[in-house]
Amino acid sequence: MSDKPHSYSVAPSHDALRLSRRGGIAARYPQDVFHLPAMSASVSKARRRVLTVLSEWGVDERCRADAELVVSELFTNAVRHTDSVKVTCEIRLIGPRLRVEVADQGCAETEPRARFSGADEEGGRGLMLVGALAEEWGVRPDDTGRGQVVWACLRYGRTLR
Repeated sequence: MSDKPHSYSVAPSHDALRLSRRGGIAARYPQDVFHLPAMSASVSKARRRVLTVLSEWGVDERCRADAELVVSELFTNAVRHTDSVKVTCEIRLIGPRLRVEVADQGCAETEPRARFSGADEEGGRGLMLVGALAEEWGVRPDDTGRGQVVWACLRYGRTLR
């Protein structure tokens, strides 16, 4: 993990034009972006990072638990189903929503989609779980056009401090 402090005022390039027209409102919304190697061991590091940051931001326990599961599923898919060297995770609070984005470097055989798995199948339920927890989720190409960004939006509340 990076020793860099959390970034709070940098909008991703896909939002930069839209946000600049509103006077740079991205600075109001806390966000954190980090990169980890595309290895199974990185999934638990991503979960811990997200939980730590969301706790620092005062996000409620239910949303933290949901975000932990969403990050785990999306990060695992990026590691297992792409030829990525690194996986990028971005979390940000926008109004009453937490947006989670996990980006791979590409070459997945198919676009991520929820599917029904048989009772005896070991995997295949991750995106169904994401869909059940998120208000909405989706997939878009990354900025290079080679990889994919899978995103999910969760409703959150603040903890009392």
